[in-house]
Amino acid sequence: MDKKNQEQRMENARKVAEKSYHVFDYTSHHESDKGLAITHEQVSDTYMEGTIDGKIDRLNDNDELTNHEGEEIPRKGFDDNGQKK
Repeated sequence: MDKKNQEQRMENARKVAEKSYHVFDYTSHHESDKGLAITHEQVSDTYMEGTIDGKIDRLNDNDELTNHEGEEIPRKGFDDNGQKK
């Protein structure tokens, strides 16, 4: 790999490494922005539910887990203005 090509790869890596999630990433035309939005959503699901499958666990009246076959979390995304659909 020549030096110019290596420098370009390092610059591209820096750009990606410096990015952070923003709600507008869902509507971005850049693949890395959309990937960041999806990853953020998966991490949020995992943190809240302990899984990335997008299902809400079923609980009984005492808030005890009855099963993991809960309802699907809707994946509606955001409109062009960054508002939830």
